[in-house]
Amino acid sequence: MEEILRPVTKKRVLLLTQWFDPEPTFKGLVFARELVRQGFDVEVVTGFPNYPGGRVYAGYKIKLIQRECIDGVQITRLPLYPNHDQSAIKRVLNYASFAASALVYGLFMAKRADVMYAYHPPLTVGVAASLIRWLRGIPLVYDIQDMWPDTLRATGMLNNHRALALVGRVCGWVYKRVDQLVVLSPGFKRLLVQRGVPESKIEVIYNWADESALMSQMGTVPAAFPAADRFRVVFAGNMGKAQALDAVLDAAAILQRRGSQASFVMLGGGVEVSRLKTHALEMKLGNVVFLPPVPMSEVGSVLAAADVLLVHLRKDPLFEITIPSKTQAYMAVGKPLLMAVNGDAADLVSHAGCGLTAESENPQALADAVDALAAMPDNNLKTMGENASRYYRDALGLKVGVGKFAVVFERLSRKAHGAEK
Repeated sequence: MEEILRPVTKKRVLLLTQWFDPEPTFKGLVFARELVRQGFDVEVVTGFPNYPGGRVYAGYKIKLIQRECIDGVQITRLPLYPNHDQSAIKRVLNYASFAASALVYGLFMAKRADVMYAYHPPLTVGVAASLIRWLRGIPLVYDIQDMWPDTLRATGMLNNHRALALVGRVCGWVYKRVDQLVVLSPGFKRLLVQRGVPESKIEVIYNWADESALMSQMGTVPAAFPAADRFRVVFAGNMGKAQALDAVLDAAAILQRRGSQASFVMLGGGVEVSRLKTHALEMKLGNVVFLPPVPMSEVGSVLAAADVLLVHLRKDPLFEITIPSKTQAYMAVGKPLLMAVNGDAADLVSHAGCGLTAESENPQALADAVDALAAMPDNNLKTMGENASRYYRDALGLKVGVGKFAVVFERLSRKAHGAEK
């Protein structure tokens, strides 16, 4: 692995993100803390925590401004309208209120930064960051975690064609004004290039997992977890419409008819859990266990007890260029993967040699892949798990990913300071 380049002089980074710890987020305190460790002075500008429930977390109260410092990270919280229900108007108010607060703070109150980082979604953060960049001349790195408007359409969050077209135009406006775009997969980069974004402006930096939480394994394996005489296939995470988990139940039915010793363990919450449980009962599936969500610090124990870890998304062009975040978490704990997602995610697993792939929403293919894994010698499964852990450490890990951001931040900072001279 190449040595990570560290800042020669301490540069100031302004992280602009609507979601931050204690809210669940991909680029939260873990990211900011590692930037501090790699030599940056970091200020996070965020809102008062209210996601995903739409209520402000206990211990917080919305005020004009609140500052705190955690592990060397300066955190500035700004007021917003807390809401995450199904009302489109209220959701827009939630996004717009934080963007307005961030814009005012970024223009008139924030200390001068060498570089600014903005997390997408929501798009409103990108708009605010672009205006701050324009008016204060701070280089801007825009991290695209969801491809709007494609994600809005694919998940059913927004179905109005005019509104989707408007979102697309605003995205184009933001992309033209940022200095660097960062995306989570090669497919995201290909799509942006097709939409006219210069290839040189786009950097692929894979997401990482919350390594410390996953490795802590503080929790115990639930009593309902299948015994060791079963081949345990674990799906962990959100169970929504995008996951298309009816296909998993259908695969379980096929395996049950075959007399297979495989069992599916469905760990987590989501809008589809209740319906999936009812459907499994109706199908009389004795090889499917549903477990409630647990804190991230306890997830590692369940993942470590699995024989194979499952990723599944429904068929959609968007998901073919997406790498689900659970992929990195699964690889970090060193277990074989069964990747039932077409495209970039399947390519990653194949390249790493850490599991098998199956066609999305194909119960027969999924059942066949489970049987193939269950029939493998233990040494083969162990090798797959070791490959997963090694590939994660060398190509996807926290230090590697943040090191790549550090290189981008340093380059833009030097370029900006050179222009000022």
